[in-house]
Amino acid sequence: MFPGETGGTIAGIPLGELTPRVRALIVQQMDENELLAAALAEMRARVDELERLVDSDTLTPLPNRRRFLRELDRVLQHGKRYKTPAFVMFVDLDGLKAINDAHGHFSGDAALIHVAEILAANLRSTDVVARIGGDEFGLLLEHLDGAAAREKAARLAAAVAASPLDIGGTEIALSLSIGFTEVRPDDDCESVLSRADAAMYAIKGQARSDR
Repeated sequence: MFPGETGGTIAGIPLGELTPRVRALIVQQMDENELLAAALAEMRARVDELERLVDSDTLTPLPNRRRFLRELDRVLQHGKRYKTPAFVMFVDLDGLKAINDAHGHFSGDAALIHVAEILAANLRSTDVVARIGGDEFGLLLEHLDGAAAREKAARLAAAVAASPLDIGGTEIALSLSIGFTEVRPDDDCESVLSRADAAMYAIKGQARSDR
C-alpha cells in the first residue's frame, strides 16, 4: 500500500504527478528498506549475544576475567575523575583440590557454581562479581569505606559458610578467603589486583596458622 493519501506528496513531489511505475518502484524500495532494517536489527542482536558469550564464564553464571578487567578499568578511570571510593576484593574458595580429590571434579565444579550464586545474591546491583580463574573470584565495590568493605567481606564469608554444598545427600562445608584493597588515584589494573591478591593470600596464611 502506497504511503500517504491522494493529494499528498513524497519527497516534495505531489503523488498525483508520479507515474504508476514510479509509485511501484518507491513502494518496492520502501519494502527493501524495511527488510534491511530488520536484518540489521537481527545482526546487532547476534553481535550483542556474541559479546555476552565472550564476557561470560564457561562454568559459573558470572562474567569472566575479560569482563572484570574492563569493569576494573572503568572504575579506575571514574575514580581518578570523580574521586569515588572503591574497593577490589579477591575471593578464593578454600580447599577446592581437596573437594575434587575426595568427591570428584563434578563436585568441585558444583562448589564453584554454588559459591558464585551466593556471591551474586549478596551483592548490590551496582557491584561487579566475576570468576577470574580457577577457584578465584573478583569483586568491584564502589561508594563504600573501609569499614563497610570489611563488613561486606565478613558477610560474604559467613553466607558461604552457612550454605554447605549438598551432593547426593552429602553436605560439603565450604569456606572463603577474602582479601581486599582500596583503589588509589595512581592505580592501574595490575597494581590494584596485585594488592588484592596479596591481601587474600595473607588472610589464607593467617587461617592456616590459626588451625
